[in-house]
Amino acid sequence: MSEVVTLSPGKGIDAPRPEARPPWRPAAATYAALDLGTNNCRLLVARPTADGFRVIDAFSRIVRLGEGLSVTGRLGEAAIARTLEALRICRDKMAARGVTRARTIATEACRSAVNGAEFVNLVQDRLGIDLEIVDRETEAHLAAAGVGDLADRDARSIVMFDIGGGSSEIIWLRASEPSGRAGRVQAWESMRLGVVSLAERFGGVDVSDETFAAMTAYVAEALAPFAAKVADQTRCDRFHLLGTSGTVTTIAGVHLNLPRYDRRAVDGLWLGRAEVDDAVTRLRSMSYAERAANACIGHERADLVLAGCAILEAIRAHFPAERLRIADRGLREGILSQMMREDGVGPHRRARWR
Repeated sequence: MSEVVTLSPGKGIDAPRPEARPPWRPAAATYAALDLGTNNCRLLVARPTADGFRVIDAFSRIVRLGEGLSVTGRLGEAAIARTLEALRICRDKMAARGVTRARTIATEACRSAVNGAEFVNLVQDRLGIDLEIVDRETEAHLAAAGVGDLADRDARSIVMFDIGGGSSEIIWLRASEPSGRAGRVQAWESMRLGVVSLAERFGGVDVSDETFAAMTAYVAEALAPFAAKVADQTRCDRFHLLGTSGTVTTIAGVHLNLPRYDRRAVDGLWLGRAEVDDAVTRLRSMSYAERAANACIGHERADLVLAGCAILEAIRAHFPAERLRIADRGLREGILSQMMREDGVGPHRRARWR
């Protein structure tokens, strides 16, 4: 596959940077970013271009590494086996593409599990992949770096969020100053709940109106401290939400009535308040079988999507906005951008949010 991605290494939101730049790397360098989450294992392999980077290979598989974690506190044997097989495919793809630099990260499932470090050692021993368990702040910054290009350039304030399997990141972004200083993370929070943990707590197959309301209230309570933290932040007249996750891309696919999921139609799509309301209502009205049969959901996510909708509704309740922009990009793109910027390849200027 070959897909031009418009996100540039110098663009987007600030992410932590090392003090010294690594040695120069040739233009032919090939980069890989692997994101192992609570629900998904995702890989992107890319080469830098003059205006961003070109994806030359990709992989995504639902592995449910965090299945049962909220109950047992451990990564289960079946989940580990599924994940090792997916990581084996990732390793082989990176080798076949001649990857010269990679960053492979693990997030909430490995952070939370009592055997998370043991699992990381197992991956190293069996596959030679050096998984890095990143902290919540790093995850939030990388997610913001991955989607920052999609923020309205005329907006002065944005709430960005990433609904994950075991955690959800929410970030208050401020656009550039008149001097041209790039957009920055003003505040962030990582809630220790996501679609997997929420569905395991409340159920995800048959979700009544009462259950959905309970899920939404539970998330809203968890989100309240962050909302209070940013209560004095100014919301401009172009204030909007910017979301990345399977939840929001599913909502976009349902809104568009896609016969099969199409990233090109979804990534960057703007939805108005009423359009989001309608898509969520349609999802809530579907039976489990109907959700499983929907091409934008599938049986692997049919029991998780309503938990994601509950998280979204709690975010919308705390941060009412007329517009939501959908991002089919995130941590992997943020990792690639950061590595290329550190190596001085691709665009060398920082983008400005006017």
